[in-house]
Amino acid sequence: MKAYIFPGQGAQFTGMGKNLYDNSPLAKELFEKADEQLGFSISKIMFEGNAEELKETKVTQPAVFLHSVILAQTLENFKPDMVAGHSLGEISALVANQTLTFEAGLNLVYRRALAMQKACEMNPSTMAAILGLDDKTVEKICAETDGIVVAANYNCPGQLVISGEIPAVEKACENLKAAGAKRALMLPVGGAFHSPLMKPA
Repeated sequence: MKAYIFPGQGAQFTGMGKNLYDNSPLAKELFEKADEQLGFSISKIMFEGNAEELKETKVTQPAVFLHSVILAQTLENFKPDMVAGHSLGEISALVANQTLTFEAGLNLVYRRALAMQKACEMNPSTMAAILGLDDKTVEKICAETDGIVVAANYNCPGQLVISGEIPAVEKACENLKAAGAKRALMLPVGGAFHSPLMKPA
């Protein structure tokens, strides 16, 4: 059985998709179609943009979506028995298994990204990965921290992502390290996704 899981925000990197563009006519066609559909050169930002440019939600989401979907479409023998995704990766998964068209998926991701970008601009926020603590301890420390910070993504036992206002996330990270977390790592994202701060979106 083959299962593919598609990533969400935080998986972006400078140069993403460039190798696909250079070596696959199908990939080149899809990147060019995306540039035209979005009305700006997302491919140029993906191939040449710096970390700050790629971290902007309105860029990150379509970039991760495009890299995921185009990679899946150019893989030999891509015949999954099941697909899944983290957050925006759910949309990538739906396109990869042909539930949604490429164009519909890109449109949905970009509209979602713009709505979430607005929410991010209303209140500077971020996320952090917490390793080596149980869920209850993380939840308790977040609840005791001033400001908005919540447990957002339960990735696996001992790995949880918190989300909220920047000062609250930073303070929670300090408190979580003091409580025994092996790591409290700020993520390269432009907002507090999967938190109450996304309500406007």
